[in-house]
Amino acid sequence: MNKDDYKSYTDRMKKSIDSVAADFAAVRAGRANAAVLDRITVDYYGTPTPIHQIASIASPDPRQLLITPWDASALKLINKAIQESDLGINPQNDGKSIRLAFPQLTEERRKELVKQIRKYAEGGKVAIRNIRRDAIDTFKKQQKASEITEDDYKIAEKDLQKLTDDYCKELDELLAKKEKELMAV
Repeated sequence: MNKDDYKSYTDRMKKSIDSVAADFAAVRAGRANAAVLDRITVDYYGTPTPIHQIASIASPDPRQLLITPWDASALKLINKAIQESDLGINPQNDGKSIRLAFPQLTEERRKELVKQIRKYAEGGKVAIRNIRRDAIDTFKKQQKASEITEDDYKIAEKDLQKLTDDYCKELDELLAKKEKELMAV
């Protein structure tokens, strides 16, 4: 057994963490964060295009985003895409740019967002555990086919459990950090 045997499983677990981190970034915490726009696409000349590819996004103050399209004709398209998204913020269009004002979150809304990010984190943990299960199944088949010894199988099982625990711990740390950010007034 060498480290290459674990590489693909490690990479898949890292991708699960990255996916959860992206989900966390999309949850707005009452502060202006350009990451909330990452999932919104604009139908620009018949092609779904992320906003950051057709406009500059700036944050003039902590509770506001300023979106300035490079092509003035895209302004209405961006405005429409933001209104149709699940962002929950009404864009203010001044003819040259769009302002998004992020309101202060209520305590109730903060708790809802914490529940949401906990679901994301749990989904990430389930994905990591599924990857571990797939890996153990693979090593079990190799052992039955006499490609690896029973000792190698036990070592692999132990190593995979440690890997799983490490990545779940990393997810818990990300979750704690995001919860703290959401609950900060």
